[in-house]
Amino acid sequence: MRAAARRAGPALRVAIMATALLGAVYIVAAVVLYFVAADRLDGQADNRLSDFIGSARHDPSAISRTAPPPADRDADGDDDGDSDQVPVYLWYVTGAGHVAAHSPGAPALTAASPGTSYRLLSERVAGGELVAGMSRAGDLHTEHLILDGELVAGPLILLAMFGGSLIVGLRALAPVEQARRRQLEFTADASHELRTPLSVIRAEVDVALSGPPRTADGYRDALTRVQSESERMRRLVDDLLWLARFDSQPPPPADEPVDLGILAETGADRFRAVGPAITTEIGAEPALISAPPEWMDRLAGVLLDNACRYAGPGGQVRISVVAHGARVILTVEDSGPGIPEADRGKLFDRFQRAEQGGPGAGLGLAIGDSIVSSTAGRWRVATSPLGGALMEVSWRASRRLTPRTPATPV
Repeated sequence: MRAAARRAGPALRVAIMATALLGAVYIVAAVVLYFVAADRLDGQADNRLSDFIGSARHDPSAISRTAPPPADRDADGDDDGDSDQVPVYLWYVTGAGHVAAHSPGAPALTAASPGTSYRLLSERVAGGELVAGMSRAGDLHTEHLILDGELVAGPLILLAMFGGSLIVGLRALAPVEQARRRQLEFTADASHELRTPLSVIRAEVDVALSGPPRTADGYRDALTRVQSESERMRRLVDDLLWLARFDSQPPPPADEPVDLGILAETGADRFRAVGPAITTEIGAEPALISAPPEWMDRLAGVLLDNACRYAGPGGQVRISVVAHGARVILTVEDSGPGIPEADRGKLFDRFQRAEQGGPGAGLGLAIGDSIVSSTAGRWRVATSPLGGALMEVSWRASRRLTPRTPATPV
């Protein structure tokens, strides 16, 4: 619950800010739209009144009739609802302010004065003033519709904006929260892994210093255990530093043509002294990929080290390199206990071991996965015919062919 609230906090603030900003823009746009529409309607009414006054000035008989609705009807004779269908009335006002004549059916000029629902326009003529007017009821109805539409649409738009911003914010922050959670887990796991060798070293030193004097062989045994735990801690710190440098995304080493066949043979020679019987199956043709050589050497070391650990001194390890179409495949197999299918999904997580209490700190395959991902490789984990795990990585083959020469491991 707390994690969800912590993740939703920044997203909620962003959603509120985005909604407030949109609300301000919407209010300004709605006000501008309303007044522009009202001004347009008033302008259309004024143009019509002006045209009618001009007609009456040149044709005095026009004052005795009401302006007919313009020829703005549909083919079926129905009007299209436009405000131009409203009739126009005309009044003639003398210089003394009396209405001398008006269009048939025209309301009293006082009832059509400004401030009512009539739009009036006047023009001076000889002896008095011509006043044209038309009802604004239709225009007012249109303005009210616009205003009501804006009042209804505004909250809906803001609600949609808030919901959309919140959803996008939560989705955008999900990887950040996941990375933060993984970082906390990584720190906790690293502390646990480092605590074990430190506890052993401290216990050995405390016993040696506080107990009765020992023989030289006794002190040698204690120092041997301290040395073993120190070496374990050194390897763990080295792996942690490598992952930290990799995670900081430094400029990657320059890609070079790497012959996986030579890499496999060199790695097999390096690990033969560990104990398991290691065999190699390397094709005659160069199996070249484009990758940083030091990264590929580290990956081969990780795979062979894991295979040798789980195969044991009397087990078997096989490393093969084969070119298949446009890809080159590196495979390392062992005769160990294998990897249950249920555990393969977390195999490359940091501090994850193939079996609980297994050897190592569980960082090797995490390092290997970082290398494979950065070199555009593909993993395949399966069960080997030898009985243990089969770890396979494939890359796109490099087109740069060079003669095969021995490589020096990094």
